[in-house]
Amino acid sequence: MRGHVCRWGVSALAAIIGAAVCVAPLAAQDAPPFAMPPGDAAPPVDPALTPDPAVPPAPEDTVIAPAEIVPPLATIEWRVANPFRFFKNASDTEVHRATWLSLDAARRAEPVLAAEQALSARHPDGWAATMIDNVCWDDTRNRHDCGDGAAYVSPATHKVFVKLKGVEDPNVTCTWLTAPFGKTSERGQSERLPCNAEVSFEIPYPAGARVSVEIGGRQVADADVKVTDLFVAAMGDSFGSGEGNPDVPVRFSPERTASYGEKDLRLAGLPARIGDWKRIGDKNFNKQGARWLDTACHRSLYSHQLRAALQLAVEDPHRAVTFIGLSCSGAEVTWGLFLRYKGNEWVPNPPDLSQISALANVQCGRGEADLIDMPEAYHINGAIPELRGGLVLKKCKYEMARKIDLLLVSIGGNDIGFARLVANAVLSDDSTLRQLGGWFGQIHGNMQSKTLLDRLDERYKALNRAIHGILHMPWNEADRVILTAYPPLAVMGDGRRICPDGTAGMDVATDFSLSQKRAKNGSDLADQLQRVMAKGARTHGWSFATDHRNAFVGRGICAGFTDNAFSIADDLRVPRLVGDKWEPFAPTEYRAYASRQRWFRTPNDAFLTGNFHAAGSVATRALAFQSLARFQVLLAATYSGAFHPTAEGHAAIADAVAGKAREVLRKYGQQSAAALTP
Repeated sequence: MRGHVCRWGVSALAAIIGAAVCVAPLAAQDAPPFAMPPGDAAPPVDPALTPDPAVPPAPEDTVIAPAEIVPPLATIEWRVANPFRFFKNASDTEVHRATWLSLDAARRAEPVLAAEQALSARHPDGWAATMIDNVCWDDTRNRHDCGDGAAYVSPATHKVFVKLKGVEDPNVTCTWLTAPFGKTSERGQSERLPCNAEVSFEIPYPAGARVSVEIGGRQVADADVKVTDLFVAAMGDSFGSGEGNPDVPVRFSPERTASYGEKDLRLAGLPARIGDWKRIGDKNFNKQGARWLDTACHRSLYSHQLRAALQLAVEDPHRAVTFIGLSCSGAEVTWGLFLRYKGNEWVPNPPDLSQISALANVQCGRGEADLIDMPEAYHINGAIPELRGGLVLKKCKYEMARKIDLLLVSIGGNDIGFARLVANAVLSDDSTLRQLGGWFGQIHGNMQSKTLLDRLDERYKALNRAIHGILHMPWNEADRVILTAYPPLAVMGDGRRICPDGTAGMDVATDFSLSQKRAKNGSDLADQLQRVMAKGARTHGWSFATDHRNAFVGRGICAGFTDNAFSIADDLRVPRLVGDKWEPFAPTEYRAYASRQRWFRTPNDAFLTGNFHAAGSVATRALAFQSLARFQVLLAATYSGAFHPTAEGHAAIADAVAGKAREVLRKYGQQSAAALTP
C-alpha cells in the first residue's frame, strides 16, 4: 500500500487550515501545494500533528480534514475594475482612484479638491486632455454611448477583480469558482492561478454571484460579490457644465500676436493661437481652439457634477457609477430643462432635446421614450408663460425606466438674469457691450433681477413636478435631488468686503472695469437667490449643497497679484508683446490648471484658457459691429468662461455635493461598508 505523507505546513496554507494536511503522493507533473524549506534537514514535526497509526489512511488523492478546524484566516477582497463607467478605459478611472488613495487622512477631508491639486501639480495643462477621447459621450449624435454596442445606462455585468488575502505564496495554486446566487449547484466561471494573483470575473448585474476559492480541493474562502451600480444624473446651467474649464485649453504661439485694434494700442500685442491661420475666425484658426466634452454647452470633465460622481465611484471598491451629464451653459428652468436650448456656442449639431427629455430618453436604455403632450400643471396656471401651450416632452414608461439614484441640479442663476447682473458690475459705463443685445443679453441691475427672483419659486415647483411625474423619482425620496448653491463671486478674505473698483484681471479689453458698488448690489442679490433656493429645496424635500460657499471667501474674482506675482498662475495681468519681449510673462508659460488663489476665471483667464472666437461668417450675420476684430477679443474674454469657477473651484463644490450624496446613500442603504469615505 502506498503511504501518505503528512507535512507541517510552513507556507500560508498551513496558516489557513491551522492543522496537518495529509496528501497522497503527487503525480510528477503536479506542483506541490507548498514547498519544503531549503537545506537537507526536514522541518521539525509537532507530535500532536503526527498521524495516528491506528487510523487507516485515506484513499489516494483526497485531503484529510483535521479533527478541529481553526477558523480560516484567508478572506476574499474584491473591487470593481472600472467603477466610473463614463470613462471607457479603466486606466483613466484608476488615475483618480490612485490619487484618492494616496491622500493622507487630513487631505481626505476635501478629497476632490485635494485630488485636483495633486493632479494639477502633475498636469498643469490639465488631466482631462489625456482622457477626453475615451468617454461614453458621442458629441456628433448628442448621446451617451460607449461605442461598444452595449447599453451604457443598463449594464448586464461588471468586471471585478478578486484577490485572496492571507495567502501570499506564489507556489500555492488556487482554484476560483463563481456560482449564481441561490444556485450553489450551478457553476459559472472558473480560474486556476497562483494564490497571490489577482483574478477578474464578469459579475452579473444586478443579481451578483457567489465567489469561492479552493486549495487542494478544499474551500478556504468565499464571498458574495454584488456590485452597487448608482445611476447619477446631472442637469443645469454653466455652473453645472464646467464652463471656463475646457478639457483641452487653447495653445498660444511663442512669438505671434493677434491685433484686435490697430488704432487702439490697448488692444495690440495680445497672444495669438498657434497654427497656420490667415485671419481670426477662419477655418484653420478655429481648428486650434479649445476642446470641450460638449462644445455647444461648454460641458467638461472638470464639472463639479461629474467630479462628485467620480469621487463616489473611486471611494467605494464595491460600487460602480453610471453618470449622465446634461448641463448646458446658459440654461434656465424653462429654456434648457423644459424646452430645447441649443447652447451658447454655435455648432452644426446642437442639442436636439431639452434636458428633461434627454434624461427621460436615457432612462429607457435601448428603448425609446414616448413623446407626451404635457398637462397644463407644468406652467402653474399660467405663472410660467414660457411653458403654456404645446409643451411636449419625452417620458419613459415606468416599467422600462431606470431609477435615478442621485439627481444633481444646478439651476436658477440664469432664471434671474445673473449673468446680466455680473455684466452690469464689470462693464465700464462707456462699454459698447452695454448697448449690445443678442450675444450678451440686455444688461440690467437689481430691480429687474428682483422681479425675476420672485418668479423662481414657481419654476422650481414646475421642475419638481417634472422630476417626479416624468423622471419617476419617488415622491418619498425627493432628497435624492441635490440642488447646488452658487459660490460667492467677489467676497474678499474678511468675508465682508467686496472686490474694489478697478481692472485687475480684466485688462484684456477696454470694456471692463469693476464697480465695487454694483458688485456689492449683485452680491446682495446673490444672497437673496441663495435664500430662495434654500426655501425651494425645503419645500420640495430636495437636498441642498452649500458647504462650499465659505471655501470661496478670499478666493473671488480679484484674488491674486497685479504686479510682481509670486507665480504666473496668480498674476492677474494678461501677457502682451512689447517690442520683442512678452510682459509680464510669455503666453506659453500660462498654465490653465495650475493651482492658484482665485477660484474664478477672470476675463484675462478666459482669454488665455478658452479663447472663444466666433467664425467670421457667424459673427457678421449676428452683429452689425463697427470693429469685428475688437468684438472678437470681447467674446474671447467673456464667452470662454469669465466669472465661472476654475477647476479647483469646481472641485471644492464637488466635495460639498459628494458630502450630501453620501448622506442620501447612507439613508437608503447604498453606502457600502467597504467605502473609504472622509
